[in-house]
Amino acid sequence: MSAPAPPPRAVVIGYGFSGRSFHSYLIGLDSGIALHGVASRSDETRQRAAAERGCRTYPSFEAVLEDPDVDLVVLATPNNTHCGLAVRALDAGKHVVTDKVMALNLAECDRMIAAARRNRRLLSVFQNRRWDGDFLTVRRLLAEGRLGAVRRIEMAWTGFGMWGGWRGTRAAGGGKLYDLGAHLADQLCQLLPQPITTVYARLQYDDPAHDVESDAVVTVGFEDGATAVLETSSICAIPKPRFYVAGSAGTFVKHGLDPQEAAMKRGEIDAAREDPATYGRLHDGKTETAIPTEAGRWRSYYENISAALAGAAPPAVTPESVRRGVALLEAAFASGGSGQEIHCRI
Repeated sequence: MSAPAPPPRAVVIGYGFSGRSFHSYLIGLDSGIALHGVASRSDETRQRAAAERGCRTYPSFEAVLEDPDVDLVVLATPNNTHCGLAVRALDAGKHVVTDKVMALNLAECDRMIAAARRNRRLLSVFQNRRWDGDFLTVRRLLAEGRLGAVRRIEMAWTGFGMWGGWRGTRAAGGGKLYDLGAHLADQLCQLLPQPITTVYARLQYDDPAHDVESDAVVTVGFEDGATAVLETSSICAIPKPRFYVAGSAGTFVKHGLDPQEAAMKRGEIDAAREDPATYGRLHDGKTETAIPTEAGRWRSYYENISAALAGAAPPAVTPESVRRGVALLEAAFASGGSGQEIHCRI
């Protein structure tokens, strides 16, 4: 009887907040993937990663690509690097997971997809918020018909204060519309599959110390007449509802963020629990009802990557499924720059 195949070996590129708190942490939770290493140009960061994760470290991206023991490269790097690094890793025969946003435009997105196809390697995007409890709850209500046909959906992720570092720099692909908006666009595209025909965005630039938007409101029109409004902001000290969904059979509103990130920062993601006080409310025109939030499970992302690499399951997040959200963001920035509504078919 042959021995079981060893788990795929992953190296996380970058050990900032995303690489440390999301990727290396989740891979290490019995995901079916071995955290083989972390790459960073900083000696101090490599020492920290080795101490915290008990893995080997690499001083450069090139050193990772040269290591034949590496199966999977995870890109936890600035947004403007995703395309170039992913294509290089795929051409070196590695599988790739890239953090969101997948790419800054469709041309980059398509380069990455083409590289994955010609090398017959897996390419996936860390859209972990497809496993958020509130998103799963909205998806269930839609599947059960309790909302009827969606006519208006609003999704917001607002806060107070501009981000610093590369996330506060346009050249690096910073700004909350690319970062948090990548989740909103992806969730919207999963919930409403009908074609998008118009995109209009208002982008504000209120902070002269940053060249990224301080506030973004993106209005999306669908072929069937439905409307979506996506909002990201750094000027809202009181948050808006995370979801507001108005359908022909009822309206659902949900405040608050999924509790997994706060629990993950404490190193105990499995302890994440939704406070019943923040359950969403469904009104059917006669009665308002509290709707318990579905249990979210970010663990599922890397468990699926492991199964996909073993040929045991299809990838849950394909680059093709993410591409539509990238197209939506590209149209939003085009509209915000021109002041014009973009007519399209996405």
